[in-house]
Amino acid sequence: MNFVFSHPDRVMVGTRGEVGQRLFLLQVREGRRLVVVKCEKQQLAALAEWLGTVLADLSRPGHLPDEVSLESEYEPDFTAGDIAVAVDEDTEVIEVTIDSVDESDTLELSLTREWAGALAIAITRLVEAGRPACPLCGGPLDPRGHDCPRTNGHRAPLR
Repeated sequence: MNFVFSHPDRVMVGTRGEVGQRLFLLQVREGRRLVVVKCEKQQLAALAEWLGTVLADLSRPGHLPDEVSLESEYEPDFTAGDIAVAVDEDTEVIEVTIDSVDESDTLELSLTREWAGALAIAITRLVEAGRPACPLCGGPLDPRGHDCPRTNGHRAPLR
C-alpha cells in the first residue's frame, strides 16, 4: 500500500518499552488518516542527521511545532526498510520516502522546514535518552554489563 501525506497535520516520534528494549515508532497524521511505522533506532538517528544537513542548506525555519509525541497506542502499519530524503529547493519542501522491509508498503511524506526541524530534534532527544555508548566500540552499554569486542578478552567488561 502507498501512504501519501502531502500536508501532514502532525508528525510524531516516540518509543514504547524500557531502555534497551524500546520499540521506535514514527506516526504521521493528516486529517483522519494515520500511519504508524516501526523503525530501528539507527534508522531514525540517520534520518535526523540527514534532516539537519538538509535544513542547514535551506532558509531558517519559522516556529517549530511543539507537540511531536506519539498519539495513543496504535499498532505499526509496517516496518521501515529503506529511507530516502530529497529536497525540492524551489518550495523548500523535504520529501521523505520510507519503504517497508518487504517493499509492499511505502510512506511518502512531504515536510515543511518547521516539521523537519521539530522531527530532527525529537529524534535526537529519543536517541540520546537511550543507553550510553561504549567509549571503545560504540555499542550500547547495558546496565547488566558489556563485553566489549575491542578489549579482546584482555580487560574486564565495562560496567
